[in-house]
Amino acid sequence: MLDAGARSAGTWSTVVDLESEEGRSFVQDRLAFLGKVAFILTSTFIVLAHLALWLTVPAGSLFVSRARGSTTALQVGVDLLYGAMWLGCRRGRRSRQTLAALDVGFPVLVGATAALPVILWPGQIPGLEWVMLLGVTHAQIARAVFVPSPPARTVVVGLVAIVPVVFTAWVFQAGAVGEAGPPLFAISTTAWALVSVAGAGVISNVIYGLRRRVREARQLGQYTLQEKLGEGGMGVVYRARHAMLRRPTAIKLLPPQKAGQQNLARFEREVQLTAQLSHPNTVSVFDYGRTPDGVVYYAMEYLEGINLEALVKEFGPQEPARVVHILKQVAGSLSEAHEIGLIHRDVKPANIILCERGGVPDVAKVLDFGLAKDLEAAGGATLTNLDVIKGTPLYLAPEAITAPERLDARADLYALGAVGYYLLAGVNVFEAATLVEVCSHHLHTRPMPPSIRLGRALPRDLEAVLLACLEKDPAHRPQSADDVAAHLAMCVGVDDWGEGRARDWWARHGERIRESRTQPEARPSSPPTMSVDLVSRAD
Repeated sequence: MLDAGARSAGTWSTVVDLESEEGRSFVQDRLAFLGKVAFILTSTFIVLAHLALWLTVPAGSLFVSRARGSTTALQVGVDLLYGAMWLGCRRGRRSRQTLAALDVGFPVLVGATAALPVILWPGQIPGLEWVMLLGVTHAQIARAVFVPSPPARTVVVGLVAIVPVVFTAWVFQAGAVGEAGPPLFAISTTAWALVSVAGAGVISNVIYGLRRRVREARQLGQYTLQEKLGEGGMGVVYRARHAMLRRPTAIKLLPPQKAGQQNLARFEREVQLTAQLSHPNTVSVFDYGRTPDGVVYYAMEYLEGINLEALVKEFGPQEPARVVHILKQVAGSLSEAHEIGLIHRDVKPANIILCERGGVPDVAKVLDFGLAKDLEAAGGATLTNLDVIKGTPLYLAPEAITAPERLDARADLYALGAVGYYLLAGVNVFEAATLVEVCSHHLHTRPMPPSIRLGRALPRDLEAVLLACLEKDPAHRPQSADDVAAHLAMCVGVDDWGEGRARDWWARHGERIRESRTQPEARPSSPPTMSVDLVSRAD
């Protein structure tokens, strides 16, 4: 929350970073929950209070009837504000200023609302003063519990919130009851209000301290882990923030429980292989390190966009022009890798991110070279296990199933054709219930043209390029990624997907993509990467 010392009111603490999607989402969720609880409790109080009045107060009491109507209107109005706070924070993306205003506004609104009936009818509604104190106290404690903030900020906000109550007790209540001697009620009200502020500060200190410890536990060298982005067999990927550069970064780490000798060697090899690549459509690696407690990690550029799997699931089949635009970029990335003897082996929609880089929209980035096979490295056979089928079943080349030891760059081209098919038709080349069925289709079934699957005509040249990449025999496919890119560039009947069209698409859908990133349950699950040991299965 906002740091009350040494920072301005508009700057959020580093423990809850509102500059990040995770920080904003966390605070917004907490405020939504606070609004929900307040709405439910206030609604319940209104019903129970009116039931009690109906049972205990004579119906003909003119004052009570008038007071009851006025206080009911006030309570319902405030309850609706709580409901609006709840519903307004449930979805969408609220600004930092809005979240800060809601955080401060909640206890202040409760304090003002609690004091107003006492100002209007001082001493005339029995027990109303104590209800006022309870309301203020509960609001202080609820905010401290549900919306963690530095204790100094909690105390300052609490002191502001109790001003109406203390003012009411001294100016109105003490004189209205005609007490002789010291204004005991005003003194006790002030003391009780201050105790509630102090209690809220203590709660904030405990909860905020625990959150700070969690944050420190998520520190990797100069990087602070934030949002978990994904997890696979070779590690976990987090969004992170560099302490000095303050830029978002993606961190892939290998937890100690997975850091066996072979896994560690593969992880280090993944870093080394990816670091050799400098193509603008390949993810860049910045750093590599190991923490004192044995966590190995590497840092790479954080790509804020949408992967191709989510793109199709969210927006359906893509225009042929955009498919060509994306595939040419991926082919360029693979071409560089193939030229230095690397095969990706896990080309799939979930491993290709569409984002904006350097002000240019619709830039495709290829990531996750964790299964990459180095054809020229002497130790490559040991680390990549040539008797093991590796990859994602829906995008496996036939030779990756029958002869993984003879795999070459043309296997990536098969997968690239399958990715293009998925983008164009909105469905995978082959669909099946089991792994065996999928592999059988890759080995024996001729792909149905995407135009038939889609039910409408598509550019014939583009369809021909994709089906050529999906040939069973590697010799019948394009022989290099450059060949694929050249064929794509010559497709007849495909419009140019220029920067203007790309900007227009992102202007219309960018906010929807950003919102989906804050809702993990809305993210599509990627087909798992497979590893099958042929030797052990044959034993």
